[in-house]
Amino acid sequence: MLTKTLANGVKMPMLGLGTFLVGEGPEAYDTVLQALKDGYRHIDTAQMYFNEESVGRAIKDSGIPREEIFVTTKLNARKLGYQEAIDELNVSLKKLGLDYVDLYIIHWPSPSFELNQATWKGMEVCYQNKKARAIGVSNFKIHHLDSILKTAKIYPMVNQVEMHPGLNQTSLQKYMAKYDIQMISYGPFMKGEVFNPDGPYFEGLKQVADKHHITVAQAVIAWGLARGVFMIPKSVTPKRIIENLHAQDVELTKEDVEAINLLNRGRRVYTDPDNNSFVKQA
Repeated sequence: MLTKTLANGVKMPMLGLGTFLVGEGPEAYDTVLQALKDGYRHIDTAQMYFNEESVGRAIKDSGIPREEIFVTTKLNARKLGYQEAIDELNVSLKKLGLDYVDLYIIHWPSPSFELNQATWKGMEVCYQNKKARAIGVSNFKIHHLDSILKTAKIYPMVNQVEMHPGLNQTSLQKYMAKYDIQMISYGPFMKGEVFNPDGPYFEGLKQVADKHHITVAQAVIAWGLARGVFMIPKSVTPKRIIENLHAQDVELTKEDVEAINLLNRGRRVYTDPDNNSFVKQA
């Protein structure tokens, strides 16, 4: 499994299984259990996915030693705050059946910079108490990051964002690199847009895929990995779960990476962090 070391020395698998919209119960349990059997060692969940209990049971039933599995969860966007960050991790740990998570993330930023700063202080406590081996944020733009870096004692180790061929986030990645913050990509397939033959992305991706005798999905994942981005593709289809895993074995050239970079349209297919009605506002 391809890994990369975070700023605090923790090694994190660069390819993980996303579980957004993977339903609590048999779907989440079976998907995670099969992925672990197939070789995945990085499972990404969240309080707002409402599947932590099933994810935790699958991890336990896999028989794989806990220290070999990297588990990420995220703080509910409606429960931001200093004490909330601390208390809610305990709720997640109970649901997951774990003593600690490997990565704990603020799922969405608030428009209130003060609330983001207070929440981050709570995240730092979770890290210092060793209930999270690493801490980070998600959906933070540069101005959101600036706000917490001003008061942070510990910098975020990661920022999980929407990143795909239509929104390649190269400027954000360069900014984050100054603070040794790693980028994680969610939604790399753009809700399926990259597979649309009539869309603006498919032909360019297919050219790279055909060159390496891989699928378009594998080309997208390999592109992200080549840029040093952690990739969290989501699938519940056993064949695709395995195909996605094998993308880490693909080595794209600099020309391949640049060709996919040029597909960028600045297009979001998920919620804009600056226009998010479901996050705690203040």
